[in-house]
Amino acid sequence: MSHDHNHEHDEEESGIALRVKALEQILIEKNVVNAEALDEFVDIFENRVGPQNGARVVARAWSDPKFRQRLLDNGVDATAELGFSGLQGEHLKVVENTDEVHNVVVCTLCSCYPWPVLGLPPVWYKSQAYRSRVVREPKQVLLEFGITLPDSKKIRVWDSNADLRYMVLPQRPEGTEHLGQDALAELVTRDGMIGTALV
Repeated sequence: MSHDHNHEHDEEESGIALRVKALEQILIEKNVVNAEALDEFVDIFENRVGPQNGARVVARAWSDPKFRQRLLDNGVDATAELGFSGLQGEHLKVVENTDEVHNVVVCTLCSCYPWPVLGLPPVWYKSQAYRSRVVREPKQVLLEFGITLPDSKKIRVWDSNADLRYMVLPQRPEGTEHLGQDALAELVTRDGMIGTALV
């Protein structure tokens, strides 16, 4: 689970990337896929329907206690207030990190993930190592992501599935009371909303 470069993993990823590129080229040549439409789709998920959407949700929750409560009560409706809804986001539960509890999300079966607020899932999220280990040894896995939690803090692992996907509402960093929502959103990372990073 280490973030250090793994030569074998890099070779595997580059092999997959080459196969994807070859498949993409064949589909374009056979007019099964339109290159411009494919580029638009990728742009949507990388730049418009990505972690920056979730960051805006988190920043709003940090700034607006009433919105925060609506978000915790009904993630689907609250994120829809900001215009984030749709495929893979129709069943969203937001769980909040506190002084007592740190939450982390996994999908033990495949890679269920709330695309409208987090974009595309990272490669490590889909890996067998993460999916199996974070349930058995969450503290060790979080250590490998660089998170050291006090023994007094409970770790809760949430298993996303086709019926319910999870997003973590990170704790607001101290000393950010003067920041507006745009500046707060810049502090929030995708990994922070999965629970594998602190904000």
